[in-house]
Amino acid sequence: MMPELVVLISGRGSNLKAIADNIKYGRLNAKVSAVISNKPGAKGLEYAALVSAKPHVLDDSEYPSSQEYDLALSKIIDKYTPDLLILAGFMRILTKDFVKRFNNRILNIHPSLLPKHKGLNTHQRVLAAGDRVHGATVHFVTDELDTGPIIMQAEVPVLENDDTATLAARVLKQEHILYSRAIQKVLLQG
Repeated sequence: MMPELVVLISGRGSNLKAIADNIKYGRLNAKVSAVISNKPGAKGLEYAALVSAKPHVLDDSEYPSSQEYDLALSKIIDKYTPDLLILAGFMRILTKDFVKRFNNRILNIHPSLLPKHKGLNTHQRVLAAGDRVHGATVHFVTDELDTGPIIMQAEVPVLENDDTATLAARVLKQEHILYSRAIQKVLLQG
């Protein structure tokens, strides 16, 4: 039976598109059952059709607390009983109860070489720190931000003429390769 994924997004969905392409071309043996966005109008919802996934919008602005939002989110996810939840630019911090409920089944991709540069604005922080190497990390989600066990990483050099845009573009290119490889690795380890 084909392993099932539920992908959570907030925006453009470029990692979702890369996952869809990798499934289409046989580089990832999985099925995306649903795509859930916390933002109405998220461009990434368009990519749900590429993998015949059901798109959902669960607008986080309609929930007074993170706990209530995550409970509603859990109810949608439970309809699909996925093997893994894939955070692909999902810009919410999940509650401890949510993480516990889906323990060891939530993956995230972060645009830095964790444990360095947790949180936001990683490209700007890498440049400000004078780092010579940057990259992306796929990790299991725990109840502490960007601290879960690392599954895989990809490195990119920081070039002398880099700005945040050029650096971000090179890292994103690696993310599109890395995420599907890491998902496949986790699914194979079962």
